[in-house]
Amino acid sequence: MTDEKPGLVMVFTGDGKGKTTAAVGQAVRALGHGYRVFMVHFMKGRDYGEFLALAQIPKLTVVRAGRDCFVRRDEPDPVDVDLAQDGFTRAKKAIHSKDYDLVVLDEINVAVDYGLIAEEELLELLKSKPAGVSVILTGRGASVELVKMADMVSEVLAIKHHYEQGADCLPGIEY
Repeated sequence: MTDEKPGLVMVFTGDGKGKTTAAVGQAVRALGHGYRVFMVHFMKGRDYGEFLALAQIPKLTVVRAGRDCFVRRDEPDPVDVDLAQDGFTRAKKAIHSKDYDLVVLDEINVAVDYGLIAEEELLELLKSKPAGVSVILTGRGASVELVKMADMVSEVLAIKHHYEQGADCLPGIEY
């Protein structure tokens, strides 16, 4: 199946809510067509609802590459760097293994922006990916170079958010 498709680089970025949700929806769509999907969630360690649901789906591998805490942008904890690097190594192996048709790199744009992963390494990985593998990258702050390289870029805008009205973080909505 992998060699029949060209493989795309798709980016979901912007300040609005829904980038991971869009990537998960795309992964579910791919799974519905029998594709094999590998998903790495950078900078996330909490039991998000999508992790709990997706763990039950065959042909899908989900990897967490983060902790359930905020990462300091200017001075990330070494454990956060190590977790991101491990997730990135696993993503590289998945992309080049030809075992997967779609690889989702959730929040990788933020991991790059925070210096946990070198942008040059990410761009090189995308340039070297096999033709039949599609890659989705999510997170705020997609770099100019990544946007230029991508086949598809969607920006999620923040127009209004329930946090602004004092709402709490809700299970099933935020995580």
